[in-house]
Amino acid sequence: MSAIKSTADRELRLTRLLNAPVELVWEVFTNPEHIKHWWGPNGFTNTITKMEIEPGGEWELVMHGPDGTDYKNKSVFKEVVKHKKFVYEHVSGPKFLTTIEFEEKGNQTQINWHMLFESREQFIQVVKTFKADEGLKQNIEKLEVYLHQQLQLNNQQ
Repeated sequence: MSAIKSTADRELRLTRLLNAPVELVWEVFTNPEHIKHWWGPNGFTNTITKMEIEPGGEWELVMHGPDGTDYKNKSVFKEVVKHKKFVYEHVSGPKFLTTIEFEEKGNQTQINWHMLFESREQFIQVVKTFKADEGLKQNIEKLEVYLHQQLQLNNQQ
């Protein structure tokens, strides 16, 4: 019998309670017209060329860094359960598997974000080189601001 190996040394996790209903949170995550406005760390902008939210669907985007560097990203969706979760594999380097779960809490949504890297060495490199842990926190903070703006717009209509 083989021992189950822990993955704790090669994963990033973030949980946050968002002040927005699950339908809106899902919409801003899965609609390229929304996600392009908040995705990525501070200072980044995005050009999304493909976003097929279905198993086997592809997500292609270029993240434009504040220094002018372009970062091409390609992912493939593995699982999609509307308003509950989606799983995608980042197939361009660095490779990792992301699971984002959405849990309805009245008019709020708890989000559980999990990134699993191929190896501990790759995880360390991504966190040190790209500061992925800090970037993920900034990404969530930008999401919170964007959700607040969307709620204000919806209330004005």
